Amino acid sequence: MTVTVAAAQYPIDRFRYFDDFVAKASRWVKDAADRGADLLVFPEYGGMELTSLLPEAVIGDLSAQLEALQPLRDDALAVWRRLAMQHEVTLLAPSLPWRLADGRYVNRAWLITPDGRLGHQDKQIMTRFENDEWGVSAGDGLRLFDTPAGRLGVLICYDSEFPDLARALVEAGADLLLVPSCTDTPAGYHRVRLSAQARAIEQQVAIVHAPTVGEALWSPAVDINTGHAAIYTPCDHGFPPDGILTRGEDATPGWQLARLDLPLIRALREQGQVNNYHDWALQPQRLALGVEAMRLTEE
Repeated sequence: MTVTVAAAQYPIDRFRYFDDFVAKASRWVKDAADRGADLLVFPEYGGMELTSLLPEAVIGDLSAQLEALQPLRDDALAVWRRLAMQHEVTLLAPSLPWRLADGRYVNRAWLITPDGRLGHQDKQIMTRFENDEWGVSAGDGLRLFDTPAGRLGVLICYDSEFPDLARALVEAGADLLLVPSCTDTPAGYHRVRLSAQARAIEQQVAIVHAPTVGEALWSPAVDINTGHAAIYTPCDHGFPPDGILTRGEDATPGWQLARLDLPLIRALREQGQVNNYHDWALQPQRLALGVEAMRLTEE
């Protein structure tokens, strides 16, 4: 099974009307679909551009915007669902803060299949900004999605920096890991990028990284956005030596597309130059031996 994957370098735009958002979403999905994409991955917190439709006083208030955003969320999700069905693509929509029944807010990304089926993944481990300043909480557990584009797992931004989360998804059968991100500094971007590449090597799996890009200085939550969309693979037979199948060269908004052979990637776990996926189990045995402090001696 081969799939054409599209990773978005997605700007946070300011809208006057909800129809402006609809027009933008329609352009983006049509562009990727017209170029043959089967799977479209949008970034973390791309949904925050909807806050531009709120009153000015609310836009500038981190706390107030969480509540005010909620009446827009279902209509926005309906737009992404309609577009996925119209263009017959699997689509990870831009995430946004989502209020739960208990009043907590989570960072939720919705996955939509060509026939309109829906599932969501909430971010698992929160950054200092989300915890300390914004009041966005961790969601409940990881999910594996069976889609026409393969079995997919989602690690939202900071989640990609924790190896055991990726391991759990691949052990559960994930063919691809999707990493939507939103980072405001080059350091943040590189943390996610290098973590995504490390997860690709450790688990012998492909990773799709989709970031926000550009400035939205009107927004206190997503004012500066730094990143390059990319698709990473193991550094092994049939793939680039550096594991970079494609990556954006600058911050220009748009898609990075590549064709992925999922059976070939799975085969690496049995026939690759190295055996990272299976050798993961050797770590506890080695660690059980402890760490011995050694005094260097002269021969």
